[in-house]
Amino acid sequence: MRKRLGAVIGVLVLATSLAATGPAGAAGARSWQRACGEAVVRGQARCFALWTSDATAATRSTTPPKHAYTPADMTDVYQLDTSLGAGQTIAIVDAYDDPNVEADLAVYRQTWGLPPCTTANGCFRKVNQRGGTTPPHGSSGWGVEISLDVEAVSAVCPNCSILLVEARSDFFTDIGQAVNTAVRLGADVVSNSYGGDEYGGSVTLGNQFYTHPGVAQVVSSGDFGFGPAQFPASWPSAIAVGGTSLSKTTTGWDENAWWGSGSGCSAWFDKPAWQHDGHCPMRTVADLSAFADPDPGFAVYDTYGLGTHAGWLAVGGTSVSSPLIAGMIGLAGNAAALGSARYVYRHRDGLADVVGGSNGYCGGDYLCRGKVGYDAPTGWGSPRGTSAL
Repeated sequence: MRKRLGAVIGVLVLATSLAATGPAGAAGARSWQRACGEAVVRGQARCFALWTSDATAATRSTTPPKHAYTPADMTDVYQLDTSLGAGQTIAIVDAYDDPNVEADLAVYRQTWGLPPCTTANGCFRKVNQRGGTTPPHGSSGWGVEISLDVEAVSAVCPNCSILLVEARSDFFTDIGQAVNTAVRLGADVVSNSYGGDEYGGSVTLGNQFYTHPGVAQVVSSGDFGFGPAQFPASWPSAIAVGGTSLSKTTTGWDENAWWGSGSGCSAWFDKPAWQHDGHCPMRTVADLSAFADPDPGFAVYDTYGLGTHAGWLAVGGTSVSSPLIAGMIGLAGNAAALGSARYVYRHRDGLADVVGGSNGYCGGDYLCRGKVGYDAPTGWGSPRGTSAL
C-alpha cells in the first residue's frame, strides 16, 4: 500500500509545480495574486485566496468588477432558497485581524440588497482564538481572505449568523485553537479556507483541533492543482471542497473542474469507510465542489491594506468554494448530520456531476480530470439545491 502511494505522490509533486501557476492563458486577461503567498513551513497554513482588481495605479476600484460573480449568480447556479438559514451560525476561521471587516461587510451586503449583519443586531460577531475581544495584529493578505469568507457566506445564506474567529498566527497550533473556540461558541458549520502540507504531526493536529462530531467542518482543497493532498482537507472528518469554473450559456450554466482545484491522495490518513475510488488507498481529496475560478472571480469588497487596489476585488481559489458550501449547509439546516462527508456521499443525487476540465497531468485519470461520477478535483459534483447537504 505505501509503495503504491509513494509512486502516486511522486507524480503528484511534478503535477503540482505545473498547476500552481496554471496552464498557459488559464487566468485569461487578469493577472491574479496569491493573498497569502505560496511558501509555508511545516505546521504552517496558507490561505487560498487569489485576487485581482480593476483599480488603476492612482484610484481604488469603487464599483464591483465587471465580470465577477455576484450573490444573484450563486443563487441561480446552485438553485438556492436564500430565505432559509435563520438560526444557523457559520464560523469563519482565519489568521490575523482584518480591522475593517464589519464595515466592508456592510458595504457588500448593502450593494447587493442583503439584510444588515452587524454586531449591533447580533448577526455578526468577531473574537480572537480564545474567544476574547482583543484582536490579533493585522495582515492585509489574510484580510482579503477574511473579507471573502464573510461575504461569500452572506451571498448564499444572508439569514445565517456569522462568527469570525481570528487566530494570532497562521500556524495550525493557533488556527486549530480558533476552530475549537468556534465550536465552543456554538458554530453549526466551520469554514476553513486554508491549508498546509501534510506531515507526521498532522495526525495530532487533526485529533486535537478538527474532530468535532455534530459540527460540519468545511475545508478548501487547495489551489495548486493535482498534487499531494493538503491538510486539513485530507482529514477524514473534513468535508473537502474542490473548485469549479463557470460559464453562462443561453440555457443555464456550464460547470467544469477548475485548473487550480486541489486534488490528491493523503499520505497519512486512512480512507474513510464511505469513500471508494480506485487509485488512492488512503483518503482522497475532494468530496464535492463549488465555484473557485479567479477569472472572472467572485466580487469582494475589502479596504484593508492593499493600497490603491483596496476596494472592490475579484477573488477566486477554493477559498471561495469553502464558504459557499458552508453557507449552503446553513441553508439546509442539517449540519449535525455532517460531521464528515458521509452524508454527502449517500445523498449525492443532490449534486450535479461536474464533467470536463483538468487540474494537472495524470494520464487522463479521475484524480486530475472532471469525469462522469466521482473525480478528485470536484468530488461527486456541486450542489443543485441543498438536498445533498
